[in-house]
Amino acid sequence: MNIKLEKIKSFRLFVLKQISNLTSEQLNTIPAGYNNNIIWNLGHLVSATQAICYKRAGLAVTIDDQYFTPFLPATKPGSFIDNKEIIIIKELLISTINTLNTDLENNLFSNYTKSERIEQVYGIDVSNIDDAIEILLYHKGFHSGYIVGLIRLV
Repeated sequence: MNIKLEKIKSFRLFVLKQISNLTSEQLNTIPAGYNNNIIWNLGHLVSATQAICYKRAGLAVTIDDQYFTPFLPATKPGSFIDNKEIIIIKELLISTINTLNTDLENNLFSNYTKSERIEQVYGIDVSNIDDAIEILLYHKGFHSGYIVGLIRLV
C-alpha cells in the first residue's frame, strides 16, 4: 500500500478505536459553540477524500451520495445519524482508503486537475494525485484535533 495512504488508514483506525465506546447520541451531539459533531467529521473525512481525489480527476465518487454531499465542506449535520448509518460511515473510513490505493495502483488519476480552492484556503498547490494525498494527511490532522476535542465534550 502507498505509504501515505497507510498513514491515513492507521490514523482512521486510531480514531475508530477512540470513539468505539461512544453511543450514537454522543456521536451526534453538537456541543455548545460548535457547528458539527463527531460523526459528521468522520463522514467529512470520507467525503473530502472522494472530492479531493476522485472529483478532481474527473472520476465518479466511489460511495453513495448520501455519504458524500451532506459531508462536503461548508455543510453541517442536517439530521440524527442512526446506528446503521454510523456503521456504514465507519466502514467507509477504511474501505475507501483501500479502494483509493487500488485505483492509485491502476493509474486512474491521470486526468487530475489543479484545485484552486485548496490553494485559496490552505495556500497549498494541489495539482496532481500525489499532492492530493499529501493534503489528505494535513486534512486528517486538522480533523483529528477537532474530533479529540469533541470526544472530551460529549
